[in-house]
Amino acid sequence: MFASFAAGASHRPLLPLLLMLLALAELGWLAWRRRGGYDWRESAASAAVAFGNVGVRALNAALLAPLFAWVYAHRLFDADLGGPWALAGVVLLVDFLYYWMHRSSHRLRWLWATHGVHHSTTELNLSAAYRLGWTELLSGAWLFLLLPVWLGVPPLAVTAAFALSLAYQFALHSRLIGRLGPIEWVFNTPTHHRVHHACNAELLDRNFGGILIIWDRLFGTFAAAPAALELRYGVPGRPPRYHPFAIAFGEWRAMFADWRRARGWRARLKAFV
Repeated sequence: MFASFAAGASHRPLLPLLLMLLALAELGWLAWRRRGGYDWRESAASAAVAFGNVGVRALNAALLAPLFAWVYAHRLFDADLGGPWALAGVVLLVDFLYYWMHRSSHRLRWLWATHGVHHSTTELNLSAAYRLGWTELLSGAWLFLLLPVWLGVPPLAVTAAFALSLAYQFALHSRLIGRLGPIEWVFNTPTHHRVHHACNAELLDRNFGGILIIWDRLFGTFAAAPAALELRYGVPGRPPRYHPFAIAFGEWRAMFADWRRARGWRARLKAFV
């Protein structure tokens, strides 16, 4: 999910192709075991969105790199990343910021217009992992990553830590991984992430963590997977879409439609938040 300036190689076509092959392998296993969980139209739409992101992310990286470099040139401190503990600290800091970035993207409509793309599939599987919005540059969630750069962490270290988080989260969308016991007290797992994607009213806006689930436990947004509740996926009130442009820009169109209908500057501002 928020991947515009993440991995240095994320703009190369080989990466989405590899992810799609893994999703197809999961599909084959689920089909063989007759466990369901795949809608071919949605999976094809997710693939189209992913290929669109190849060009979008290359453009985003080209536009954001000078800004990150400028902020780093005006940093407050010089971070010493000479040891493994320092690098682990960067991963921890970026994961903490990811939690707030992710939480904000569910609470602020301007950010949700991009992030909602990721939640628009009605089946949760590996193909949903690479259904990511094309408008991250416009929504501005990447501003959260400027903070550690301003504090003195090199942009490459920040984006590498963010790329690590995204790589970890890909596996969270798998239907093949069940409960993981005590690990789930600290780390985000597929069980926790299924709750995050669920559109059941009692589970909305829960489990925002990237690598770690401890942030949700600390800040009151954690929810355990209910044993007796069938989870539903998708965006409440939004039917599934299969055209990549409708998926990528549907929430923006809905937001600006509400803005046009609003009367008064307060109501128009509320349409964006």
